[in-house]
Amino acid sequence: MQQIEVQQAWSSRLVFLMAAVGAAVGLGNLWRFPYTAGVSGGAAFVIVYLGAVVLVAVPIVMGELLIGRRGRKSPPGSFQKLAAAASASPAWRWLGILNVAAVFIILSFYSVIAGWALAYVPKIATGVFTGASGEQVNAIYDALLASPVKLAIWHGGFILLTLLIVAKGLQAGIERAVKFLMPALFFMLIVLVIYAGVAGNLPKALNFLFQADFSKISADVVLDAVGQAFFSVSVAMAILITYGSYLAKEVSIPGASVIIAGADTLVALLAGLAIFPLVFANGLDPAAGPGLIFVTLPLAFGGMPGGALFGTVFFLLFIVSALTSSIAVMEPIVAWADEHRGMRRSITTPIIGLLAWLLGLTTVFSFNIWSDFYPLAGFETFANTNLFGLQEYLAVNIMLPLGGLLIAVFIGWVMPRSESMDELGMGDSGLYRFWRFLVRYVCPIAVAGILLSNWL
Repeated sequence: MQQIEVQQAWSSRLVFLMAAVGAAVGLGNLWRFPYTAGVSGGAAFVIVYLGAVVLVAVPIVMGELLIGRRGRKSPPGSFQKLAAAASASPAWRWLGILNVAAVFIILSFYSVIAGWALAYVPKIATGVFTGASGEQVNAIYDALLASPVKLAIWHGGFILLTLLIVAKGLQAGIERAVKFLMPALFFMLIVLVIYAGVAGNLPKALNFLFQADFSKISADVVLDAVGQAFFSVSVAMAILITYGSYLAKEVSIPGASVIIAGADTLVALLAGLAIFPLVFANGLDPAAGPGLIFVTLPLAFGGMPGGALFGTVFFLLFIVSALTSSIAVMEPIVAWADEHRGMRRSITTPIIGLLAWLLGLTTVFSFNIWSDFYPLAGFETFANTNLFGLQEYLAVNIMLPLGGLLIAVFIGWVMPRSESMDELGMGDSGLYRFWRFLVRYVCPIAVAGILLSNWL
């Protein structure tokens, strides 16, 4: 079927930036970045991370945006169009399909985790955690995970929220949503930072996050910093290519890329200042993993003045950050389906939502009725990995780094220099030549390092 040119466009640069930052902000910002920084050298890790953002993440973000704006199609369509213009193989469209497939898998399990937060809002708002012991909080968490019906319902509720927004299209759906959700996110985050600073142990949190300890910086920590920078700004997830296809020509791609990466890092640091003062004030473990959000923090809120109110604000913040990410994740899938099949968005979106919900049931069941099912138990690496773990590993550890590596190769070695120079609007300047050097040599090597470290 003949492909359809993308007709949608962002109404303003500000709305585009809010949507792109919203796409990047998620669970990785609310927990993984602050904790990783704290245990990996504090300010020393942050310095390494910022270097990775500048040298690896931002160059590929710029490349994805220029692919989208130059191609004006879905990710597979843009790769195919630009490959044809460069007299390269049409097989490059499969890179776009790889990106879309990765985000579909991610959407299926991300919405399950976001559903947990939906389930927690009424509990914490009604004081269920107020005065609760550690055993009681753990029991509430375990009871939720043990119920496939409850998990499936909350998972479905979050998928429904996402598809209701995406089905309305760019301006009537995504733009209206991010115009409300992103200011709400930043407002709630600032409120929580102030609350944590007053009610929590701010000095210890500042020491945890920002005291530089260069002795902790090792090759593994550097790879973690590169990986965090790579994933935190939604590289290789088809999102920025899709959002770029709606971007006006007069918007500066280099400027927008720096703002997206900078805002994402700011949110991560603010999240650390909102979470860890409460953790340390209650003598809790900052290394609690996902349990930090659903066990450690409810326990902290339950024992603090105003905990029910501010705990509710925190979980609403979690839901908002997850929702801005999930609509960004669903949009490339819908855009490709609309373009490839010529179907209306109002039909395509519910179908994709239903398929994501069905695939997400494998994650739901991984926490209860299939918790002892290890499909690849014969392989030592995956001996104790359930279906959820395998899907996460496939999408995050293989498909995304592989996609990022190939995107860097496509931008640096396949696309003509004249096209990228024109789209970036930098001319043949020193900055352009530096960007081109990074995307041709530094980015592929760095991303290949992430890929190999995940396999070894």
